[in-house]
Amino acid sequence: MDAYVVSVMIFIGIWIIMAMSLNLLVGYAGQVSIGHAAFFGIGAYTVAVVTVKLGLGFPFDIICAAAVSGIMGGFLGLPALRVRHDFLVLATIGINFIVVAVFQYTPALGGAYGIVGIPPITIAGVEMLGTGMLIVVYGFAVAFFLLQAALLRTWFGVRMTAIREDEEAAEAIGISVASTKIWTFVLACAGAGLAGALYARQLGSVFPENFGFVESVTVLTMVVLGGAGTLVGPVIGAIILGGMPEYLRFIQDWRYVIYGLILTFLMIFERDGLMGRDSRLRRLLKRIPTGRRSDAK
Repeated sequence: MDAYVVSVMIFIGIWIIMAMSLNLLVGYAGQVSIGHAAFFGIGAYTVAVVTVKLGLGFPFDIICAAAVSGIMGGFLGLPALRVRHDFLVLATIGINFIVVAVFQYTPALGGAYGIVGIPPITIAGVEMLGTGMLIVVYGFAVAFFLLQAALLRTWFGVRMTAIREDEEAAEAIGISVASTKIWTFVLACAGAGLAGALYARQLGSVFPENFGFVESVTVLTMVVLGGAGTLVGPVIGAIILGGMPEYLRFIQDWRYVIYGLILTFLMIFERDGLMGRDSRLRRLLKRIPTGRRSDAK
């Protein structure tokens, strides 16, 4: 397979993990965040520090990145206990700008020059390059998908969706809204940290501008496009928008205009996203014959 195509597929796989992690917050817990790229960056910078400066290797670097991002996400969950909706959106945007500023102005993190020389993942003495890294990334993506699917079948998954539908009603039946929100932020941000760790390992360098507000809007657009609150939707959204810059490289400067038009179109014609519960595409797929014989006489 062409090396360029493999590279594009790797980054799409990383976006898939990012979109799935944000979907936990936005789709299932109803906590809107437009600062998710901050935790993507925290994961990437954690890997950069522990590999380049501390000499740790795989999988300890990945574990550190997910843990640090998850812990920081727990702190983000604290404001979510006091603010909702529009104010939570503003809080997450502010956190994104703060985190990028810390990357930008901290000499130990390379400042504006970032951190370079991050080695590729090595397993059993073999560097995971090209197809090897592709397998690693999609292995993590599949594992994250299955873990998320299993989580949603637990009592914690029920608590998340109950809070999304009606916080007051959830609290009235004994659900701990505070702990559920905080743990949802922890899990979602840990997933973003995992994506950031893989991103840093693949790219070999990290720079502050790679984790700004634009990236947060991009991943949110992926979730909304595919269908927030569905398992498959964010995956589809990430595949479409993750590869779009490569499909439409000739209009690269207009990429974010296209994202805005996509969101506008969805708000007007398909508010639940492409794979939302009542979307046209989902209804169409349900009409496709499955090949099973009907029991009706």
